[in-house]
Amino acid sequence: MGTDERAASSAILTIPNLLSFLRILLIPVFFILIVNEGTELAGLVLVGVVMSTDWVDGYIARRTNSVSELGKILDPVSDRLAIAAVLVALLIRGALPLWAALLILVRDVGVLVVGLALLGSGGRRIDVRYIGKVATFTLMATVPLIAWGYFDLPLAPTASAIGWIFFPVGIVEYYWAAYLYVGDIRRMPRRAS
Repeated sequence: MGTDERAASSAILTIPNLLSFLRILLIPVFFILIVNEGTELAGLVLVGVVMSTDWVDGYIARRTNSVSELGKILDPVSDRLAIAAVLVALLIRGALPLWAALLILVRDVGVLVVGLALLGSGGRRIDVRYIGKVATFTLMATVPLIAWGYFDLPLAPTASAIGWIFFPVGIVEYYWAAYLYVGDIRRMPRRAS
């Protein structure tokens, strides 16, 4: 490993990390916009913008060789926090059924607990898989579309239909990624030895 790679991996103030911090800072903003009646459209649009930064920061990190150890933790944590905030806001407004939110939240809590346990036991970490990124994108597109329909925004029936058609796809991807992460964890001791 070269010196540049070591410097990049320990960097904190990188553009991708700043985008992840920005995602976290915007969570209360879109939460309030969704929860308050009359500002749902702005809240859902902001969710779309916030979640698109997830793809942007990953792209920038790979293209500029600014992938950092902090970013590998901060990026998925900011995703999970944003998703949880959206789900809670939509549950408060009654714009998403509880069972649908729980399908996402239960998996996220499981992954978070296991991830924290791994970090606590020697700083081990699971790398995010591409299928996990795709699943997050799918759910962060479909959940707002479902809410769009509930809030009766323009093209509500179409948005709702698209959301409910692709929601199961996102859930399957989400749990498939979790299954793959379990395999990654099982292989960890062999890699370490």
